[in-house]
Amino acid sequence: MLSGVWTPPEPDAAPASAPGSFPAALPPGRPADELLAELRGLRAGDAPTRGGRTFAYVYDAGLPGLDDLAAAAYATYATVNGLDPTVFPSVARLENDLVRAVSEILGTPGAQGAFTSGGTESVLLAVKAARDHARAERGVTRPQLVLPSTAHAAFHKAAHYLGVEAVVVPVDPVSFRVPAPSVEAALTDRTALVVASAPSYAHGVMDPVADIAAAAAARGVLCHVDACIGGWFLPFLRRTGREVEPFDLSVPGVTSLSVDLHKYGYADKGASVVLYRDAELRRHQYFAHAGWPGYPVVNPTVQGTKSAGLLAQAWAVLRHIGDDGYTALAARIADAADRLLPALRAVPGVRVLGEPAGSLVAFTVTGADGAPDLGGVLRLADEMRERGWYLQPQLSFGPLPPNLHLTLTPATGDRVEALLADLTEAVKTVRTGRGPAPDPASAALAAGLDPDGLGPEEVAAVLAFAGLGGEGPLPTRMAPVLMLLDALPVRLKERLLTEFIGSLFRI
Repeated sequence: MLSGVWTPPEPDAAPASAPGSFPAALPPGRPADELLAELRGLRAGDAPTRGGRTFAYVYDAGLPGLDDLAAAAYATYATVNGLDPTVFPSVARLENDLVRAVSEILGTPGAQGAFTSGGTESVLLAVKAARDHARAERGVTRPQLVLPSTAHAAFHKAAHYLGVEAVVVPVDPVSFRVPAPSVEAALTDRTALVVASAPSYAHGVMDPVADIAAAAAARGVLCHVDACIGGWFLPFLRRTGREVEPFDLSVPGVTSLSVDLHKYGYADKGASVVLYRDAELRRHQYFAHAGWPGYPVVNPTVQGTKSAGLLAQAWAVLRHIGDDGYTALAARIADAADRLLPALRAVPGVRVLGEPAGSLVAFTVTGADGAPDLGGVLRLADEMRERGWYLQPQLSFGPLPPNLHLTLTPATGDRVEALLADLTEAVKTVRTGRGPAPDPASAALAAGLDPDGLGPEEVAAVLAFAGLGGEGPLPTRMAPVLMLLDALPVRLKERLLTEFIGSLFRI
């Protein structure tokens, strides 16, 4: 986010209505080929999702025909309503097939699960199930969620939505893993759920899942493993002969797990699965309501009505690639990492963070004193963007340094040498030059603002100062904007980002 140059198009002017008639909400109908051509034109302004030059947000298997298969499978089920499997029994068949396959890889005998729209929904459901389990089984009325500081923001979103208190445990600033003793010390009688990442998105390192799960089990607390990004990669990486720390439901004390199939399953977004150790725990995820005059409602997931198309395409993609295919794709990623990491570590002024578990790499840029250089990191992102690469910038967080995040896929693996060549030159440019920086006095003034007391005009003024206001395009270089955001308190960052994104969706 905040690293591109896209701006929303101006809305079409509404056609005038005849006097006394209803206002027209849409322009006159147009031929299908014209509309599809317009969509293709709009799409051309986005970052590419295929070709291996975008190192975040997209997961490209690089397999010919896979996109066509997913699209055809989706189209077959696009009009099927996944709300009621008693009316559309094939929905239950497809979901059972898919969840069974995931459970064979990541589950344990008796495990049950559900297909969801993505990692955020899987996390929401796992937190809801833990909250309701703690309430029903232990009488916990003010539940807490214990999680590492590197846990995905989706857990904070779930805590916010569900009225659960988030208790954040700092990670080690060198390994970026959360110490299991620190997690154990954070547990209380109010703890409903403990979280571990396999691996964390920000730095791509594994938390000590077995130790965290054991500490949770000793207190009778549930433990969720966020394997959204690693769950469908690490098991197949293990099959290539690589060592992978145990992290799934077979680990004693792990009671639930989330895995995104639209990441290293290479299905279209959104496709995820949340698994539980048994059906009794999964039951707490469900919502049922019969206290109204309409049809009895039972929703296994957050969504009610939903197209079965995403389920169908995920089912088709997994069965098309198969075990051997996923193992071969994992081997290609591991080979790419073997080529990338030593070369990256050899680039002067670059430091890889932690020990990557396989497919995610985070690195920072250092100054002459060897310390992380925020400006260098952000200017490097701009330099690489101008060379046709998207590397995801991540700001500093307490003692954790700013960095650039790379997601390796089979398609990006084919680009490692080209990436390294451009990166080496870009690092030289960044380290020998000086880029623009926000005015320190203005940054200090902005940092002193009360985020909850800002009115619309004040927010607009701060956004304009940051280069994010007005009707014009975003800056082509985002380093000055991101440097200002990095200097602001977290709550003010959140307020400004909320207002900025809201400004993009204007009518």
